[in-house]
Parts: sequence; structure tokens; C-alpha cells
Amino acid sequence: MNAIVSTTALEVLTLSLQGEVFALPAGIVSEILDFVPITEVPNAQPFVGGLINVRGKVVPFADLRFKFGMDRPEATLDTRIVVIEVNLGGEPTIVGILAEKVYEVTIVAPSALEETPRIGMRWRSEFIRCIGKRENDFVIILDIDNVFAFDDRAGQPER
Repeated sequence: MNAIVSTTALEVLTLSLQGEVFALPAGIVSEILDFVPITEVPNAQPFVGGLINVRGKVVPFADLRFKFGMDRPEATLDTRIVVIEVNLGGEPTIVGILAEKVYEVTIVAPSALEETPRIGMRWRSEFIRCIGKRENDFVIILDIDNVFAFDDRAGQPER
């Protein structure tokens, strides 16, 4: 499978979850914060870690490690909160997501973007937009809107 999934380069922010390198389209990133206190929300979806204060605004915080079935160790000095804009039910929404480490903003050439393999992935393929090939490894580019569209209590997209 060598299908190119884009005719334009993709600028992405690379980050780590459980030692795996993931990427988000850089255009959805508002800011990157040091780890801040999180206020828990009773009866929230399991991946919603609570609420955070971002410049005086209440913002929901999500832990993507839950979505991927990963362990959730305590925060370290490298832990960051990446504030992004997602599309929830057709509405742009600001959300903070946890990154165990943030690496860099990089550009992935169109020729280095390939479809997600149908087998061999440890994560739900609907959460992955495509795979970016790099010099010595790969970066998993998330389809962040789909990550947030799925309700883990029901295992189906929210309506």
C-alpha cells in the first residue's frame, strides 16, 4: 500500500503518548501549556479528565490515553496540555489534551503521507487520519475530530 493521501504538505505538532509519537495538524493548536490543576467533573465521559482554566476561560480537558487503552501514569516535568480546537457536532470547541511530551512542529511532505494500514494497528483506525513516514520512523497523524466524536460508553459516534 503506497497510496498518497494528500497533494499538499501537512504541518503537524508531534507529541508523545506512552512513548509513541503522534501528531496533530498544527493549525488546530492554540497553545501549549505546562501541566495545570484539573478539576474533575462527575459523570463525565471516561476520557474527559475534567476542566482546566485557560486564560480565565473554563476549558474541558481530555486524556487521549484513555481512548487508546493506554496506562495513565502521573504527570512529569515534560507533561504538557495542548489546547486545540475540535469540531463537536458542527461547532468549533476549545479542548485541552494531555501530551506526555511535546516535540516539534514539522512539515510532512505529500509523498510521505500514506493511508492507515488496515491491520497491525493497536488503535482504532477511525482515530488515525494517516501515517507520515519520516527518515527512520513513522508518525501517527490523528483524526482529532473523530477521536472526540466517539462516545466510549456506547462505542459509537455521538449524535
